[in-house]
Formats: sequence, C-alpha cells, structure tokens
Amino acid sequence: MAADEQMRRACHIGIGRFPESAEHARVHCADTNLGELRTQSRALLLQPAGLVAPSDHAALHSGISRDNWHKRRKTGGKRKPYHKKRKYELGRPPANTKIGPRRIHTVRVRGGNKKYRALRLDVGNFSWGSECCTRKTRIIDVVYNASNNELVRTKTLVKNCIVLIDSTPYRQWYEAHYALPLGRKKGAKLTPEEEEILNKKRSKKIQKKYDERKKNAKIASILEEQFQQGKLLACIASRPGQCGRADGYVLEGKELEFYLRKIKARKGK
Repeated sequence: MAADEQMRRACHIGIGRFPESAEHARVHCADTNLGELRTQSRALLLQPAGLVAPSDHAALHSGISRDNWHKRRKTGGKRKPYHKKRKYELGRPPANTKIGPRRIHTVRVRGGNKKYRALRLDVGNFSWGSECCTRKTRIIDVVYNASNNELVRTKTLVKNCIVLIDSTPYRQWYEAHYALPLGRKKGAKLTPEEEEILNKKRSKKIQKKYDERKKNAKIASILEEQFQQGKLLACIASRPGQCGRADGYVLEGKELEFYLRKIKARKGK
C-alpha cells in the first residue's frame, strides 16, 4: 500500500495532477517515462505534498545580503536572528561593464537618489595630464587589471583597469596647438586639412606665439611610440557601475613604464 502511495505522489510531482488510483499512476509513469522520477524525488516524498524543501525555499527567496548577523560568532556559536532583513543591508549584483554601444540602467537607491549602472560603454573622457588636454575618445580594449586576470579576459571595465584608447583626438589637438607633426612616419603624406594646420601661413605675432610653444613641445619617446601605433594606454578613474561613465587619464612617466613592464611580463607567460 505504501508503494502505491509513493507511485501516486511521484506521478503527481511529474505531471501536475493527482491520479485517481495507483493503477492509473502506473499507466501515467509508464507513458511519460517517469519511473526515474520516483527515485530522484525520494527527499520530496518524505514531506507533505505541496511543500518545498527548505534549501529550495531559501534559494527562491534569498537575495544578496551584506549583514553580519547571519554569520557565526568568533567562538563558533550560532546567532539568533532577532530581526528580519533590512533594506540598508542589501547588496546588488555587479554591473560587469563591457565594451560596446552605450547602455546604462538607472537604479533607485537610498534617499530617492539615482545611480547609473553602465552595462556597456565604448567611449570616455580621458585627460592628458602633462598637456592639460582632455578629450572624449574611443575605448578599444582592456589590457591589464591588477586585481583579476578574468576581468581582462572578459574585457570588463572597472575602476583602475588599464585600457587602450584611440590617440587621434590628442594628436589632432597637439598638431593644432604646436603646429608640429606627432606620431607620423617620415615621408608620410598629409591630407589637405592636415597640411593647412601644420604649414599654414600666419602673421608674425601668431607665429611668435607658436615658436614660444614649440620650446616646450617635446614629449617622451615612449609616448611618441604609442602615438605612432594610434593607441594610448590609459587608466579608468571613475566607477562605471556607479556613475555610468568610464573616464580616466593617459598613462605617462614612471606609471606608464610600470604598466608596460607588467603587460610585457603577462604576455611572456
């Protein structure tokens, strides 16, 4: 009799309705190949019909929580949960911002404020510090992350990750500001617009101003090599998952040398 009851319950779990008798249950199980279900659902059969196992219940209703009262004490003892979960103890899933067409979600947070969760970004404002020049440019690739190689493999944009950006806006500004070519191979042909910017006829007063600028126009050889490749190494200083932007600064000097060594060492592995 107990076996018949188990058979009826197994079929009830599998096909969504309770058979009239054990004989009907056997027919249903044979037709729908649910004989295996009986063995797989033994844990469920021990409970009253319609109830969910405690572990499944927790999985359905658990969220990301940043409280510490669900953890054990230092002595190893359990704590009694004397209040329910609080809104201010919640956690939210990470943004995992990827490189792609701009996609930003708005999140309503404490106090009715808003956060901007960037899911995809492909441009940002990057500052060339030594020249006091900030331009909006395209993010090409993620090349280094000190905390996790997986974030490099998946090309995830986070704060302090090292990215490759397009150098064109900075080269255009430099050539217009100093009237000197930057990152161009010898003998390279210029377009009429570029020719006009570099070799334009100027008045004596304006030419004197450009001549003064040219005295301080020298840039580091490492940076010049990057301009020849058309890509610059930059560091993201904003938090894309919080403010919805991927802004940062162009790497220079000792910092640039450090990250070039790190990237080279990683490629050598």
